[in-house]
Amino acid sequence: MSDAPDALEPTRIVALYHFTPFEDPAALRGPLLDLCEKEGIKGILLLAREGINGTIAGTDEGMERVMAHIRALPGCADLESKDSRAPELPFRRMKVRLKKEIVTMGEPDIDPRQGVGRYVAPEDWNALISDPDTILIDTRNDYEVTIGTFKGAEDPKTKSFREFPEWFRKRRQELEAEGRLPKIAMFCTGGIRCEKSTSFARAEGVDEVYHLKGGILKYLETVPEEESLWEGECFVFDQRVSVKHGLEIGTYDVCHACRRPLNAHDKASPLFVQGVSCPHCHNERTEEQRRRYAERERQEALAQARRARHLGVRQK
Repeated sequence: MSDAPDALEPTRIVALYHFTPFEDPAALRGPLLDLCEKEGIKGILLLAREGINGTIAGTDEGMERVMAHIRALPGCADLESKDSRAPELPFRRMKVRLKKEIVTMGEPDIDPRQGVGRYVAPEDWNALISDPDTILIDTRNDYEVTIGTFKGAEDPKTKSFREFPEWFRKRRQELEAEGRLPKIAMFCTGGIRCEKSTSFARAEGVDEVYHLKGGILKYLETVPEEESLWEGECFVFDQRVSVKHGLEIGTYDVCHACRRPLNAHDKASPLFVQGVSCPHCHNERTEEQRRRYAERERQEALAQARRARHLGVRQK
């Protein structure tokens, strides 16, 4: 992405995570939420005893103050983040939630602070995954993989990250039955799932494990499209839905009922009703659920209209 469009896009989006011990995450929640609301920041942040994770967006000035607050939290001074730009806020509200894990794997003994895979910079990633001895694994869920992944990557077809450990153990047994000692490279959207998945692989006794530093987002930001081994778009968990090379906003929409990504063909289906159903979830929902979704969509449309009228008055 060139500098010129960024200069016209006033919203700064920050994706962040950091593993660090928080003795009392609940005590951190209130001040953090209050500051975000004061600065007009929208998005979602997760707090747990193992650290912080989330994506937030707002003005440059507001984001600077919020990020300074986050980096002042215990153990967060060296927290890294990934920035991108958008013409408007990709979130409608601000949430700070308390969780057992900042990314839920369901393996309580896994602690990325005790060891993860070897980080590989985006500019070195192509050489690693082009090696025929490398087993390349996409650690994301099935609906994310559907719209884009690296060439040659294995798709675990997981519905949630909790399913990954079982899939990994089975896949490792298959490889070893073939007489292969796997050299494994893993990747995910921003890097956080790989912190746990590579830590898990090492705990399972696999020594040669690699991890794309900064995740797909950093790769798409850093590696020129003409040199890229990425195919498709990358799903993101905000109203942008997907991004392309240079972190340009992608072409997908999202179903408000099931949160799966939708392309133009999906939205042309008679099973697609805005905010109510899509071809992926129509048969998974009851009529009562669809009625509730329709009412929610109606209320959201009314709220947006009220906000638009309010802004119109202020702009006069």
